[in-house]
Amino acid sequence: IIEACGSCLEKTVKVTIFLTDMDNFATVNGIYSEYFSQEPPARACVEVSRLPKNVAVEMDAVVLCD
Repeated sequence: IIEACGSCLEKTVKVTIFLTDMDNFATVNGIYSEYFSQEPPARACVEVSRLPKNVAVEMDAVVLCD
């Protein structure tokens, strides 16, 4: 989606992560760090009781487009 609008991960300014189990935070944080190792964007992580289609993780991002 990011590339389709002519942007890239480096232009991400804010990410919100929704987890159904905060015990997965360390795993998610490790994977997140692989994608945003240099100057990571602002981030919030929230535990929720349930997500659509019973997924464990959902992410919402704000990305600048040209």
